[in-house]
Amino acid sequence: MFDIAFIFLFFILFAAGLFLLNIFTSIWAYRDAIQKGNSKEFALIVLFGTLFFPVIGLIIYLFIRNS
Repeated sequence: MFDIAFIFLFFILFAAGLFLLNIFTSIWAYRDAIQKGNSKEFALIVLFGTLFFPVIGLIIYLFIRNS
């Protein structure tokens, strides 16, 4: 019984960590887009793209951020 509770707790903590990582990287991408001189609309698209598509959105943003 203890083993199942430990595994469940580990899974919950891991999922919460991934969620927080997604939030932090999305905020970073938004702020980075603003600092690079892009418009607020572009920064919001970056924010929503990285929130809803975390891995793909961040990879695409890293490729287009210097253009």
